[in-house]
This record gives sequence, structure tokens and C-alpha cells, in this order.
Amino acid sequence: MQKKRMVISLVAVIAVLGIMIACNKDAVSKINFIFKPNQGDGVVAVVGGEKITEDDLFAGVEKATIFQKQMEVYEMRMNKLRSVLLEKLMNADPRKKGMSNDEYMKKFVTGKSEPKKADIDKFIKERNIPKERINEQIRERIKMAVKREMAMKSIENFMAIRTKNKPVTVFLEKPPRPIVNVALGEGPIYGPKDAPITIIEYTDFQCPYCAKAHDIVNEVKDKYKGKIKMTLKHYPLPFHKEGKVAANASFCADEQGSKYIWKLNDIMFKNQNKLKSDDLVELAKKIGLDTEKFSSCLKSNKYMAKVEKDMAEGQKLKLNSVPAIFINGKLINGAQPFDVFAEIINEELKRR
Repeated sequence: MQKKRMVISLVAVIAVLGIMIACNKDAVSKINFIFKPNQGDGVVAVVGGEKITEDDLFAGVEKATIFQKQMEVYEMRMNKLRSVLLEKLMNADPRKKGMSNDEYMKKFVTGKSEPKKADIDKFIKERNIPKERINEQIRERIKMAVKREMAMKSIENFMAIRTKNKPVTVFLEKPPRPIVNVALGEGPIYGPKDAPITIIEYTDFQCPYCAKAHDIVNEVKDKYKGKIKMTLKHYPLPFHKEGKVAANASFCADEQGSKYIWKLNDIMFKNQNKLKSDDLVELAKKIGLDTEKFSSCLKSNKYMAKVEKDMAEGQKLKLNSVPAIFINGKLINGAQPFDVFAEIINEELKRR
């Protein structure tokens, strides 16, 4: 591992030196690179007969960083394709004769519909915008945002109808999600041990985005019941003072039966401002735990070593934020929508 880290560090240094040399007019020599077609075996370079692989360059979730950049390029190309396709579909309509694109859009696609009060209120509620922040100016901006959303849905529907019987063949290749080697470990597991889908959730009980992601994971558990086994690993961020305490509490709940750990996890995420020791005892009481045993476990920091082990694993994976959720090794970074989870899970199930 030390050797691997050294190779990665050296590659980073050389990359910086390459930029410096390129910008230095006085430089008279440069690295002797010979560029050849990629062989598809994961080898990116050979020096002195020794192979340097993709894994030597990027380890753990660093692979996901490359994937995100690749996805940005892919989405840019797909958005441009949608734009070109929209224009072609409009031009194919005999009704467009003599009309500009904007005129056609207003008359036949987006229409003149205006957001109603209920639409604006729904937007505010879904995004948890505090009432005290709402004024006439903000409300007008929200109205414009809702109107744009309505227009985009109308355009999407227009294109869907016109391609229903004439599908569009696309040759743009979507970049594959990298697979990171993440151990399930010995922590509490939800679901059947032989389930085809493994979810490993690195989280922090004080992190609001982790709470949102956990809600989505619960949706996934219900939707794919019997097909998923999952475990929760702890990666409390240093500025969350109660993060480690809450993580220790999670293990303490498991002492009294496996069902309690998932109940306590859920209630802690819903009460992120009540994670001090006394608050945790009250939460434990609400889910039916023996509070005396729970309190004793909590005060002794009985499972803090397990928490530290999870954190060490996260550092080894090069996690720099949470939530970080792995589905059969494929990373979902941040609080992503249900559809992102479903896409990966459905792909994995098809492969079985």
C-alpha cells in the first residue's frame, strides 16, 4: 500500500512539473512519452518493463471523480442531441411552415399556461423554503422557475410522443460507473445474506444530506425487499460534535436485538438536533429499548473502537464527504434521487 501511495504521489508531482515545463519558454527538454492506442487491459503506461495501471493512478472514490467528469461531458453531448432532435421534430411538422421556432414552441409545445398558486406552494414545500424568506420578489422568482419546469416537461412530452413509434438510435456511449472494492464488514446487516444487491452506506447522523440519503435508502429497501442486504458504516465529520456519540449509540441499540438498530438509526436521522447523550436515551426509550442498559453502554463508549474502524476504512477509501453509498461497489455520492439508485440496482439485477 505504501508503494502504491508513493507511485500516486509521484505521478501527481510529475503532472505538475509537466505544466511548469510547458509554460517555461527556457525549457530545453521534456519527458520522453511515446503514445500508443489503449489496449483495454487497464494499463496506462509502461516504464522500464513495469506496468502502471489505472488503479495506480486513482484509488477508492477517486475513480468516482473521473466518472463525474466523464458524465458531465456525456450530459453536455446528450443535451445538445436533444436540442438538435427537438428542432428536427418541429421542422418535420407541416404546421410549422413559415413559423419561427419560438412561434411554433409557444403555439404547439409549451402553450400559454401560467403556474397556479398551488404549483408555487408545492415548489416551496418540496424545497423546504422557510416561510419567513418568502416575499413578493422571491415568489415571483419561484413563479418563473416553476414556469420553466412546466415548459421543460411540455417539451419532453412533445418529443416523447413524436418518437414513440420512431425511436431515436443513439451511438453516444454512457461512461460506466467505476467499481470500488468496499468490504461489507462485520457490522449489523439488514436483509438476507444471499441477496444479490449489497448496499454499504457511509454516513454521519448529524449531516442533513445524510438524512435525506437515508430516507431514499429506506425507499429502496421497501421497493426491492428480499433483493437487498445493507449495512451502515460511520464516518462522522470532525465538525459534528455528536457524530461519534450517535454512532456509538447505534451499536448500543444492536445489543438489544437487530431490529432496534434500524429503528434508532431512523429516529436519530429525524432528530439531528437531539443527539447529546441524554437526548439519545430519550430516543431509545421511544423505540422500546431498555434505557438502563442502553445508557450504561453509551457512557462507557463501548463501541467507539468500531466507529474508529469504520472511519479508518473510509479514509482508506479516500472519502472526503458523506453520504457515500456503494451499490455492489458502485458509488452514489451525495443525496441523489431514488431513480439513480433504481437505475444501478436494475442494471445489477439484469446481470444476475
